[in-house]
Amino acid sequence: MATARRQLGYVSSLTTQTSFVESYGVATGGSSSSITVGGVNYTLLTFSSSSTLSVTKSGLFDVLLQAGGGGGAVDTAGVGNGGGGGGGGQIISTIYLEANASIVIGAGGSATASGSGANSAGSSSYIGTASNGVSVAGGGRGGGYGPNPPNERQNASRGGCGGGGRATANTAATSMANAITGYDGADNGGGGGTAANGSGATGGAGRDVSTFIGGSTLAKGAGGNGNVGSPAAGGANSGDGGQGSAGSGTTSGAGGSGIVYVRFKV
Repeated sequence: MATARRQLGYVSSLTTQTSFVESYGVATGGSSSSITVGGVNYTLLTFSSSSTLSVTKSGLFDVLLQAGGGGGAVDTAGVGNGGGGGGGGQIISTIYLEANASIVIGAGGSATASGSGANSAGSSSYIGTASNGVSVAGGGRGGGYGPNPPNERQNASRGGCGGGGRATANTAATSMANAITGYDGADNGGGGGTAANGSGATGGAGRDVSTFIGGSTLAKGAGGNGNVGSPAAGGANSGDGGQGSAGSGTTSGAGGSGIVYVRFKV
């Protein structure tokens, strides 16, 4: 996805200069609306599912990508509790497009229950391709602990933002030390709440997208809370991490799917 510039030259009586002019393009796809941000009018295209951005005029486009949130964890060993999944990463950029581009919406990470297998991290959202385009990583899974590896016995994982780790006072679980602390993320997703010896922590708040979309305050990519009695899943297109469960036998919350916004000046 090469960046291109239109070159304009002009001549004065004193010198010759070269200027570069880049204007906004035009595209269709997703759900279209008209917005005003800072006195500037834009067309906003909202993609809640994977699709194609159809470019009808090459030029610049502002993009906001929100990846899927990580799944929360459970703890079935009775020595700790499940950490919340990390919020999916978020990135804002301005890109140049001269042809149609694929839009991929990251899925939320899976939940888990006792004996059902490990929860998972969220998936990346991207424009173009995952390796040649603009992309952002999904949120890390929450850390949990269980007696039957690999079902629930796992560390929190890194991602757009890391999931919260489970914690335990049981010295037999010291080999799981890396799960005790959730990881910080580099891409603005909220960290998952850590479950700490019977108490829980609140996940990070995520990032407000209202300035980009020209609407009221709206946070995306919040981390899931840890150690929740009835853990909730992240909402569709929120990029939020799923909540981690309190105690054994409870199903954790799955991560929320991501979303992509594309806007251009009109």
